[in-house]
Amino acid sequence: MGLKTLKVGVLSGSKGMGILSALGRSPWRTSRLLILGYHGVSQVDEHLWNPALYLSQDALRHRMEVLVRSECSVLPLHEAVARLGRNDLPPRSVAITFDDGYYDFFVRANPVMREFGFPVTVYQTSYYSGFNRAVFDIACPYVLWKGAGKRIEGLAFTGTPGPLDLSTEKSRSSVCLQMRQAARRNRLSAQGKDELLAELAAALDVDWGLIRAKRLLHLMRPDELHQLVRQGVDLQLHTHRHRMPNDRDLFRREILDNRQFLANLGQTSANHFCYPSGIYAECFLPWLAELGVQSATTCDPGLASPKNRMLLLPRLIDSSALSDLELEGWLHGMSHVFPRRPTRREITLD
Repeated sequence: MGLKTLKVGVLSGSKGMGILSALGRSPWRTSRLLILGYHGVSQVDEHLWNPALYLSQDALRHRMEVLVRSECSVLPLHEAVARLGRNDLPPRSVAITFDDGYYDFFVRANPVMREFGFPVTVYQTSYYSGFNRAVFDIACPYVLWKGAGKRIEGLAFTGTPGPLDLSTEKSRSSVCLQMRQAARRNRLSAQGKDELLAELAAALDVDWGLIRAKRLLHLMRPDELHQLVRQGVDLQLHTHRHRMPNDRDLFRREILDNRQFLANLGQTSANHFCYPSGIYAECFLPWLAELGVQSATTCDPGLASPKNRMLLLPRLIDSSALSDLELEGWLHGMSHVFPRRPTRREITLD
């Protein structure tokens, strides 16, 4: 029996016996905060391509219904973090966050959040908001997935002659890595990367015009973000270029450029941060503290307690891979006590 099957069996039995809801009402759960993290809400077929990152809009709405049924206290992130530090959280506290700030948040996720009246924080990266094209590092694997099964010559895309193998997820990941390395080696600009994606789509007979028209895998534009701020959506720090330099000055520039971008949109206070791709290192913590960052979230699953360091808060990344029952297990606290496979993405820097 697999670990996941065992966990689901325990959750099912515990729910049937009332243990799950009892734990959810306990002082132990009340003293803890569940920070939910989301990446994307599918516009077309993104949830089929990458269920670890994307939900359908109906699935997201259903998730919010689970929060309502579980009688969760959904708090704004800044309030949740402050109350966590004071140890005065309400029962079954939850904060909802979205990473990166893709356009699908504007057209798919935000309408659901407004429907439920839930506060939400978007950790907004900024470079590709101004240069509003499909983000290369995520659009590349999407286009390769759309072209799976086709065979094209790879020299123009990877720098290595020979046909590209797109038959499996593993082989497509390898091609994507080679393309990213070639783009870096050739010092392609963002415009150059966009042109390379268009060439790849054409070679694979993928409808690049549709991707552009629907703005799949694009970030929200500044005018759209400004509209969200006026609606009360909280925009917070996620670096300017979605990267974490190991040089202190370059690191500071990523945060300061990102913060200034948000300030220009009307976000007057940007003091909460999310590590891009969940990657963090110990040296980042004093650098963030120097910049006045009050909290930082990881992708390490867990409930945050007052004992956690505020710059290394755990967060549950919700996705299509998680069942309703598993989500309930987290909302009530039982899943926190289960053994979990290591997911930390901590790095040691020289």
